[in-house]
Amino acid sequence: MSARVLVVDDIDVNVRLLEAKLLSEYYEVLTASSGPSALEIAKREKPDIVLLDVMMPGMDGLEVCRRLKADPDTRYIPIVMVTALSDVSDRLKGLEVGADDFLTKPVNDLALFARVRSLVRLKRTLDEWLLREEINGRLTALPGEVSLDDLELFHPARMLLLEDNGLAGQKLTNILQPMASELVLVKTNTEAHARASEGKFDLIIISMTLERDDPLRLLSQLRAVEQTRQLPVLLILDDGDYPRLAKGLDLGANDYIIRPVERNELIARARIQIKRKRLQDQLLENYKRGLTLALTDGLTGLYNRRYVTAHLDTLFARGEGGVKDLAVLMFDIDRFKQVNDSYGHGVGDEVLIEVAKRALSNVRGFDLVGRYGGEEFLIVMPESTMASAGAVADRLRRAIGDHPMRVSNPPGSLTITVSIGVAVADGNCSQPAQLLKNADEALFAAKRAGRNRVMAWEADGPHMPLPEGIMP
Repeated sequence: MSARVLVVDDIDVNVRLLEAKLLSEYYEVLTASSGPSALEIAKREKPDIVLLDVMMPGMDGLEVCRRLKADPDTRYIPIVMVTALSDVSDRLKGLEVGADDFLTKPVNDLALFARVRSLVRLKRTLDEWLLREEINGRLTALPGEVSLDDLELFHPARMLLLEDNGLAGQKLTNILQPMASELVLVKTNTEAHARASEGKFDLIIISMTLERDDPLRLLSQLRAVEQTRQLPVLLILDDGDYPRLAKGLDLGANDYIIRPVERNELIARARIQIKRKRLQDQLLENYKRGLTLALTDGLTGLYNRRYVTAHLDTLFARGEGGVKDLAVLMFDIDRFKQVNDSYGHGVGDEVLIEVAKRALSNVRGFDLVGRYGGEEFLIVMPESTMASAGAVADRLRRAIGDHPMRVSNPPGSLTITVSIGVAVADGNCSQPAQLLKNADEALFAAKRAGRNRVMAWEADGPHMPLPEGIMP
């Protein structure tokens, strides 16, 4: 997973050392040598993560962190404090101003790369929800962006604790009980998995020193199913257990704490994870309400044209004048008017619904599928080349055209085909309207060439079939 990392340290040797390590893992690295320059670069460049030295002259790392978290433009950038200090009070100060983690100098490479991967993954998940929240706010009457600040008032939480050591379990229970509306202590993976699957917890805390079970096995099971995939998980492990820490973070753990567990640090880390879950829950709720109000097509359940165009506008706006590897598939149902005229609009609606289902089942989870109007559909595919988008388009064409659709009136089946136009934005495509126009021209070329085929828009030549060899 590639990412942009901002390294902030007033000592050039430290900057170059971290930069070399990150470059060796193919990260893009930005650097700053002072607090003010770090704030400026973070606001301008929007890095995926910041590695921030604590002890700097003038504006120290704690103040930089506080300002980054106070700025709406940078508040969700993960911050890892890199420090020679290891005292619990120093970690608490960092947590209070919004730091996500701490790495002690000299930095362990395994811990560094595992934490960067983990935090970047979590940030991109949150970025996707915030993007949808931004679009919802523009298209509906719903309130604007929700933030962690809106969730400052802490409400008792429901927590699940996995610990098979009696004394350790009792100590953790005593610490967590005052902030819990429900605290369930279990001693085995089987019990933990069963209770977690009930779907009612705000935080799961897992001890990494179980005697008979492998806690990482439970973590992988939690992340494998939709019901528990988004539940925050906090690991408790021994100092220096970097290999299992790295594995746990890669499997999807949200945070960790080192033994011996300090009361205030555990409470601070637990509160942060619970608030983040509640933020994501609120974003999800707003998203669902927004879709119900204005963003979906009532018949197919797909995004409507209004949402699709707003999504494209946002993607282009964030691309600062041009985007790359953003593909659009525009397709419509061949001779759809004949279906309505011959069998009635009820059957036509059944066909539209089935086409929508097959479109959704043949794209990636983060691709956007919308009903553009009438019998016309649009798919937005980030990070897609012309070749990969063309392959998806042809797979979709075959998934619809090669399998007749069951209809109710008259009882039986209909063979339906689609024509698809593919266009991909390059660095010179600065407007979403141009990308849509290119896809529409390619779709028209597919219709003109005989229907039931995929055509690609080419800037310097005629529209061409993609992938090679799909023409009948």
